[in-house]
Amino acid sequence: MPRNPPIAIRPLDPRDWPFVKAIYEEGIATGNATFETEAPEWAEWDSKHLQTARLVAEVGGTPAGWAALSPVSSRCVYSGVAELSIYIASGMRGKGVGKALLEAVVAESEAKGLWTLRSGVFPENTASLALHQKFGFRILGTHERIGKMDGRWRDVVLMERRSTIAGR
Repeated sequence: MPRNPPIAIRPLDPRDWPFVKAIYEEGIATGNATFETEAPEWAEWDSKHLQTARLVAEVGGTPAGWAALSPVSSRCVYSGVAELSIYIASGMRGKGVGKALLEAVVAESEAKGLWTLRSGVFPENTASLALHQKFGFRILGTHERIGKMDGRWRDVVLMERRSTIAGR
């Protein structure tokens, strides 16, 4: 049985953007990762994500996935709530990269005082749904026909993970 390669998790650096963007574009191309149709440039992406828990997973020195958090609101009452984005390079899916990233995101987000992580996942993305659930995300419900993609209505499963450490 083949072993999964060693995975190193480290902070995302702006110099990683070409790799991160390429992995994001692979996710966009699947049609089951996001409503976005193209990846933004670095400045736009950077401005929309928290500085906390921006992580890259490396395998053999090459980025194999990334995760980042976005604020859900500018209102102070939501300061401990963030939306998770996690993307794995197509050739690295099923090798433990997502697990390593999500474990690190949860740990760092809790260390920084975030009490809730949210995620929206297309129901067709069963691997992502299972990964989230493995890390304590629960399904809150489904936004039915919330947006059109290529002329077709799409649903989004709403998931949430409440910390047992932060926000108590």
